[in-house]
Order: sequence, then structure tokens, then C-alpha cells
Amino acid sequence: MTYLILGLILFLGAHSVRIVAEDWRSRRLAQLGPGGWKGLYSVVSGLGLVLLIWGFGQARQAPVALWFPPVGLRHLASLMMLASMVLLAAAYVPANRIKARLHHPMVLGVKLWALAHLLANGNLAHVLLFGSFLVWAVLDFRAARARDRRQQTAYPAGTPGATLLTLAIGLLAWLVLAFGLHGWLIGVRPLG
Repeated sequence: MTYLILGLILFLGAHSVRIVAEDWRSRRLAQLGPGGWKGLYSVVSGLGLVLLIWGFGQARQAPVALWFPPVGLRHLASLMMLASMVLLAAAYVPANRIKARLHHPMVLGVKLWALAHLLANGNLAHVLLFGSFLVWAVLDFRAARARDRRQQTAYPAGTPGATLLTLAIGLLAWLVLAFGLHGWLIGVRPLG
């Protein structure tokens, strides 16, 4: 569990700098330059991700059950993951209406991803991992929206074509994940 916790601290810590220390981040960015800052950020995030994955894998070998979710919650989690994949796609497909409306779809996608996995899993390692990501996503979304208001950020309206493409990519990503990749990577097939 130690490596999982250390990985979460490094990974989410790096991703939380804009939430808790925007001025400090700006000073480091000016001091190191964009390349230096991105390099440092990438090293810390990458190390955190490796520790997080390794620690989670270790924790799954000796699970500590906190509760046993009913099977129906797994089905609900799968539907929530479909929405999460669409939100993830919306973060990257230019000029889609989902991003125009929600402004930060990736963070909302992380919220749904974390909540879905909390509903479907009752082990301590799952609660630490997905609970930490859920708390981070809530705080990050709030900070991003406040930053948008301060900077009076305007998002383009989006087009129907880009929105349909976003939905298609999200659905395809969900199908690949639910019916193949999740089982291969994680060892759990969410839909059988």
C-alpha cells in the first residue's frame, strides 16, 4: 500500500499545483522555461504513475475488503464509463458542443471514471485509488471554473459534426475498453 500512496502523492500532487499554488507554478514556469517545467512535471508525474500502478498491483494481491458491491452497480458503472469516455473524447476533438457547454470535459470524465469504479469495487486499494482521483477531480474542476471566470475565458460554440465525431470516438473507446482492453490490462472484464 505504501507504493500506491506514494504514487498517488506524486502523481496527483504534480497535477494539483494549479489548484493549490498557481503563483508558485507561474514563478517556476518563468524560472525553468516551458520546456524545463514540462520536463520536471513529466518526470514527477511519470514516477508517480509507475509507483501508483505498481503499488495498486501489489495491493490487489492481498485485497482488504471493505464492502461487497451488488452486481447491479457494475452495470451502472459500465454506463457511467460510457459517459466518461465521451467526455474524454470531448477534451480532444476540436469544436465539439460538449466541450463548449462543459468547458472541462476531461476532468468531468475523471470524476465519472473514479465514481464508477468506487461503486463497482469495495476493496481498500480501490477506495484509495479512485477516492483520491475523485477528490482531485472535484477540486480541479472547481479551480478550473474559477480560473475561467477570472480570465473571462470564452469557449467556441462547437459544431454538430464535431459533436457527432466526439460521441462516436467515445463509444468506440468504451467498446474497446469494456470488451477487450480492460480485461487484458487489468484482468477484469466489466461486461463478461
